[in-house]
Amino acid sequence: MPTPFASIITALPATTPFVGPEAIERRTGRPFTLRLGANESLFGVSPQVEAAIAGEIGRAGWYGDPEAFELRSKVAEALGGIGVERLVMGAGIDELLGVLVRLVTEPGDPVVTSAGAYPTFNYHVAGVGGRLVAVPYHDDKEDLPALADAVRREGAKLVYLANPDNPMGSWHDARAIEAFVAALPERTLVILDEAYAEFAPASVVPSPSFSDPRVVRLRTFSKAQGLAGLRVGYAFADPEVIRAIGKIRNHFGVNRLAQAAAMASLGDPDFTAGVVAEVASGRADYAALATACGCRALPSATNFVAIDVGGAARAKAMLEALEGEGIFIRMPAVAPLNRCIRVTVGPAADRARFAAIFAAVSRRV
Repeated sequence: MPTPFASIITALPATTPFVGPEAIERRTGRPFTLRLGANESLFGVSPQVEAAIAGEIGRAGWYGDPEAFELRSKVAEALGGIGVERLVMGAGIDELLGVLVRLVTEPGDPVVTSAGAYPTFNYHVAGVGGRLVAVPYHDDKEDLPALADAVRREGAKLVYLANPDNPMGSWHDARAIEAFVAALPERTLVILDEAYAEFAPASVVPSPSFSDPRVVRLRTFSKAQGLAGLRVGYAFADPEVIRAIGKIRNHFGVNRLAQAAAMASLGDPDFTAGVVAEVASGRADYAALATACGCRALPSATNFVAIDVGGAARAKAMLEALEGEGIFIRMPAVAPLNRCIRVTVGPAADRARFAAIFAAVSRRV
C-alpha cells in the first residue's frame, strides 16, 4: 500500500549497524556463555555506582534533568575545569553521532570516514542521505593524510576519526591528531571519537585544553566505567557547536539512573584505574595466546584485541567455530582488516576459558 515515508527512507536497505548477540542466540537457539564481541566492560561497575542506582531507583518515575547540569559539571571538572558550556550529554556516543551527522549533512553531501571503521557512523550518514567517502586503512591504522586529502578533494564538511581505533585497536599520538586537524579546511567539522581514551597511553589523547572550533570530541561511560547498558556519553566542543547541538538533540535521552550512575563512577577513579590495569594485563595474555597458536595479536590501546589469523576465510571460519562453542566475538567487515577476529578483554577466568577454546579451534580451522 502507499506509504508516507520520506524518499530517503524508502531507498534505504533494511539494515542495522550491528547484529546483537541476542539476535544470534535467537537464531541459533543456543545461549552464549562468553560474550567477548561487543567491547563491553566485563568487570562490573563500581560499588558506588550500585549504591547510586539503588538510591535513585525510587525516583525512576521522574524525568532526568534535561540539561544534565550536575553531571556536566562533574565531567567538566574531571576534564581539568573546562566550561560546562563546552559539554553536552547524550545516550552514548551512538546517539551523539546521529545528532552530529544531522547537524551538518544534507542529502548528497560527501562525508569522509575510513573503510571498515565504526559502522554506526555510516548508518547515520546513510539515514540523512549523505554520500560516504571511505578511505582505506594504512598499516592497520586510519590513514590521516589520506583522510585529509579526501576531505579537500570532496569538499567534505564532516570527517570521522576514532582514536584509539575500532575495530583494530590502533592509534595515533596526540601531535599527529592535532596536525591532521590543522591541515583541514576551515569549514570542516571533525568528529574525534575517543571512546577508548582511558585505555590509551598518555601520549595518545590530546589535552582537554586542545580546543579547535572544528573539532567535536566524544567520550563514553560505556567502556572503562562499565555503563554500556545505561547509555551515557558526552561531547565537548566549541560552545557554538554545543549550542547548535542543543537545537536538535533528544533532551531527555540520558535517563535519571544513567546520570546518577555516571556521577558516581566519576567519584570512584580507583575502580576505573583497576579496570584499565586488568585490561592491559589481558591484552598481554591475548598477545601470548595468539603467538602460541601461530597467529598475531595487533597492538591495542583499547579494551579489545584484534588477532590476525591469516586470512578472511579463516577468520570467518574461526568466528563461526567459536560461536558454536558458545563464544561471541566479532570480525571486521572490510578487507584487509577482515583477516582478523576481534576479542574483548574480560576477567582472568574468562580469558583462560577463551584461551583453551581458541587454541583448540585454531588447531582444527
